[in-house]
Amino acid sequence: MRHLLPLRCLSALLIGVSMLAAAAAQDAAPVPQPAPRPMPSSVHRDAGLQLELYFPALKQGGVGLLRLSGGGILSARADFLGKDISFFHAPGDAWYGLIAASIDAAPGEYPLTVLATRDAGATRFERRVEVQSGNFIVQDFALGGSAGQLVSQAAEREAVALIRAITAEYQAQPQWGAQGFALPLAGALTSPFGAIRTLNEDFSTRHMGWDQNAPEGSPVRAMAAGIVAAAEAAPAARAGIYGKFVMLDHGYTVFSSYAHLSEIFARAGQRVESGQVIGLSGNTGRSSGPHLHWEVLLHGERVDGVAFLKQWLPPMPAAESAGG
Repeated sequence: MRHLLPLRCLSALLIGVSMLAAAAAQDAAPVPQPAPRPMPSSVHRDAGLQLELYFPALKQGGVGLLRLSGGGILSARADFLGKDISFFHAPGDAWYGLIAASIDAAPGEYPLTVLATRDAGATRFERRVEVQSGNFIVQDFALGGSAGQLVSQAAEREAVALIRAITAEYQAQPQWGAQGFALPLAGALTSPFGAIRTLNEDFSTRHMGWDQNAPEGSPVRAMAAGIVAAAEAAPAARAGIYGKFVMLDHGYTVFSSYAHLSEIFARAGQRVESGQVIGLSGNTGRSSGPHLHWEVLLHGERVDGVAFLKQWLPPMPAAESAGG
């Protein structure tokens, strides 16, 4: 499985370092989406078009915003790290694209190509983007009972297959509305994205989202407007390590998921608004205690959700209801 790393048992020193880093991560809470649009990190011009990059570099698991403006643009695409990425048009504004650096991408420089199709032909931009180390922490966990039974390669494979199946279809246009993204509840951020974990002393995995402290039964809110792509309850469905969970489609391949819930208040196909309660936090699935585990995905990649929440996004018109 692509996110598993060969690890040995972690020393007490490494555990101590990881706990300090996790505590520091609690201070990294995202701020409300800034308005108006921030200044770009770099600007590139060619043939009457302007390409703006809103990031100087990307960390592993990071997301970068591209803005393309100028006359006569019919469509635009980017090629980065082997992914063909479409741009979307923000009404009354410009064309935007989001690129992601995989958590597995080796640090270094990678080519970025942006191709704008125009009335009078095409314009190509060629840049290079630096991917930096995510400096991921290490953690050790002991899990018993029903959670311990999910510490297996089979459970990991089922989770990957589930996420791939859900994200295979999505709303082409952004659905997140004008408010952007916000944390799903007010609890402190604990285990961070990308943490390298050893479970029960010998099983290695990665933490592909963020955890927040949440007593069982805490209201969990949609981080942004979207369509419910999945609302599944273990053990009857395929949820496995996620327990009871909800996944939202925010359009343009952006998804958010909410795991280990005790109750689900959403149904597949329903439209939800930003801040709408979609469930209650819990301790279902592969969980060591009550909390909320949440993830953000872009172009099929799990990305650093806290960094994503800090990212300015163009406000998009509210979409029509899709069965809710």
